[in-house]
Amino acid sequence: MAAKVSVAATARLHLGFFDMNGGLGRKFGGLGLSLDAPATRLTLTRATANDVEGPESDRAAVLLEKAQAALAPGSAHALTIHEAIPAHSGFGSGTQLALAIAAALRRLEDLPHDAAADAALMSRGARSGLGAGLFVTGGLVVDGGRGPNTRTPPVIARAEFPEEWRALVVSDPTDVGLHGADEKEAFVALPPSSEAESGELCRLVLMQALPALAERDLAAFGAAIGRIQEIVGDYFAPKQGGRRFTSAKVEGAIGRLIREGATGGGQTSWGPTGFAFVESETAARAIVARVEAQARADGLEIAIRKGLNRGAKIDAVYAEIA
Repeated sequence: MAAKVSVAATARLHLGFFDMNGGLGRKFGGLGLSLDAPATRLTLTRATANDVEGPESDRAAVLLEKAQAALAPGSAHALTIHEAIPAHSGFGSGTQLALAIAAALRRLEDLPHDAAADAALMSRGARSGLGAGLFVTGGLVVDGGRGPNTRTPPVIARAEFPEEWRALVVSDPTDVGLHGADEKEAFVALPPSSEAESGELCRLVLMQALPALAERDLAAFGAAIGRIQEIVGDYFAPKQGGRRFTSAKVEGAIGRLIREGATGGGQTSWGPTGFAFVESETAARAIVARVEAQARADGLEIAIRKGLNRGAKIDAVYAEIA
């Protein structure tokens, strides 16, 4: 049995829902991409009483107790959060933290790994199975939405993200996206999308975005993501101040990136983080050099990220037997 378990789970971009109509009996469905950073990194060991330290420790303490109650009743653990994905920034931080804690506990207690079950257990994935899917496999995944008997929305497709492509990620550290009760209220208040919009989104995913990845066609991939983001952004605009983006400053920065040669611009989840794609590290550095002065003046941060084609790292250390 393991004496210590370390888990590293990385951020994801939510590239858009594609069925807010639900006319076929399933709703939501989504497209997501694992990034190489930022990450949540933690270590779990046994203890005589629960002890949680590090960033997001209050949130993590609640999640640890929830996992313990279901997976290891009566146990106690020391949990150290070494690094945490920024919360409420559109990176899926809460899901990755919850899944990392549950996965660490499972490995420590010699239980089988089951991210989909853990997502349901930890009350994650109410609308999206992307977090659980990406935790397991990384890359770019599609989830099939929620049906009447769905526990965690299933992953129905996965593709490798080209190693040479880069994501330009623009963050506004002074803003946060909708979350908690406000997010739930927004989903309740928004009306169903039209069948035509949902049909176009599904077609863009199946007949443009995924084939473009298979053929490493960035122009076609970017065009698909850009159009998905237009439709989804317009749908959610009533809850984002009438805009496609939560942050007007991020929206402006993404527009500049597109004008400089990037493609597929949009907002991940409720933001305030935006993204766009370029064909290489060299192109990414050149574009960032041309826009970073204005971004800095606006208080924004721009990072060059790779897609990550693997899931979370779960490493165990075993005690030596005397």
